[in-house]
Amino acid sequence: MTTGSPDLPATVEVGMAAVTFDDLLAVARHGAPVRLGDDALAAIDRARAVVDELAQAPTPAYGISTGFGALATRHIPTEMRAQLQRSLVRSHAAGSGPEVEREVVRALMLLRLSTLATGHTGVRRETAELLAGLLAHGITPVVREYGSLGCSGDLAPLSHCALALMGEGEVRDASGTPLPAAEALAAAGLTPVELAAKEGLALINGTDGMLGMLVLAIADLRMLLKTADIAAAMSVEGQLATDRVFAPELQAIRPHPGQAASAANLVALLAGSGVVASHRGPDCNRVQDAYSLRCSPQVQGAARDTVEHAAMVAGRELDSAVDNPVVLAEEGRVESNGNFHGAPVAYVLDFLAIVTADVASISERRTDRFLDKARNHGLPPFLADDPGVDSGHMIAQYTQAAIVSELKRLAVPASVDSIPSSAMQEDHVSMGWSAARKLRRSVDGLTRVVAIEVLTAARALDLRRPLEPAAATGAVVDLLRSSGIEGPGPDRYLSPEIEATVELVASGAVLSAAESVIGELR
Repeated sequence: MTTGSPDLPATVEVGMAAVTFDDLLAVARHGAPVRLGDDALAAIDRARAVVDELAQAPTPAYGISTGFGALATRHIPTEMRAQLQRSLVRSHAAGSGPEVEREVVRALMLLRLSTLATGHTGVRRETAELLAGLLAHGITPVVREYGSLGCSGDLAPLSHCALALMGEGEVRDASGTPLPAAEALAAAGLTPVELAAKEGLALINGTDGMLGMLVLAIADLRMLLKTADIAAAMSVEGQLATDRVFAPELQAIRPHPGQAASAANLVALLAGSGVVASHRGPDCNRVQDAYSLRCSPQVQGAARDTVEHAAMVAGRELDSAVDNPVVLAEEGRVESNGNFHGAPVAYVLDFLAIVTADVASISERRTDRFLDKARNHGLPPFLADDPGVDSGHMIAQYTQAAIVSELKRLAVPASVDSIPSSAMQEDHVSMGWSAARKLRRSVDGLTRVVAIEVLTAARALDLRRPLEPAAATGAVVDLLRSSGIEGPGPDRYLSPEIEATVELVASGAVLSAAESVIGELR
């Protein structure tokens, strides 16, 4: 999903400071190259010195001179440690299924590089620089859908990326052409690395895939929730509902910040509406509107607050060094830990899937009210041109309903479904990768549901003419019409109009149209 053309950095420097949301969006979604800062290179060198010293010591050190997971009790002799690293990466690159999206792979590569740059992993600088080189040249390893349990991090997805650093496996170049990794590296003037002690483990033991997908979803949902407010305003207007319930003094009685923001957006979007003004007088006998109209700020505002909670968790995770074992360079030691467990990320990924389903559900209910002659206050059944001959938007709502039903299934949490692995050494896992994968499908579904509400509401507002909509909602109607999506009339092939509206929502064009009139929404 693309969220317009944000003002993002052209090049991202990865240093000791945490990668920001904007850094990740720039690299993952917009192809920005990266470089390692001098502070990061110095930290990497300090940590590597500790690893080299421990590699020469007679005492076994996990991840440096031992096997991994349930095989950690075996001490590996010096002459076999390069083979140990190769074997680790090759065996763990065991993904299966469809390819993961390019933006997700670039996100997880950037986040792994960010952890390497903290100086807590013990890789050599040439290994970190090669990972930066792949990002800079647009070389994207092929990562498969299935293989991560979210603990010890996203092992299989990250292993496919580490494999490319060795000059093995499959990648896609900057143009998207698939080719062997060795050929892509050679074409870019990059030299594969032979992994040294600790490096294989350092490259694959992190929550980077699930975290990358969380940050991307947060960016998309922030935009989509504003767009859902636009859709709700169009529905309130088109269904002759009142805007008085959105008054700030009513929201202040229940001071949730997201609710206040959503209600303020509705007030701004409906300002100056001739449709709303037409039924504001003493002749209006409507006592109160249906929940799907009246409670839009409560639902969409609560979703906002959930997104911001998830953003807080993501920010903490971006500020983390997730590896096991970790190098404590100042103390000259390497210690095992459990920071690779994806539970903090998995929980909020599941939480976002729940609110995504519910925002889609209320959007579908608002759309359905437009189509029912008993509830749409004077509009034709199904907004059809000649009801009976024409079906109007009857089946557009079916499409919404099918998606909402799917979103409810996707809202079932993945993080409660731990399954043991590695001969019971890894006996409790997060399933955070699975939570992230289903959230991406949820975000796509919400985009489509909101788009159908916008499309239907625009048709209804045209049917209300000569009453004039508000300037902001009218700008959205104008955007659809100028994009080739026709207004009311006899039935026509509807799917292309739905897909065109989905693109206008996903690209941020619907949001931009409204904001061009009333300024930035909250």
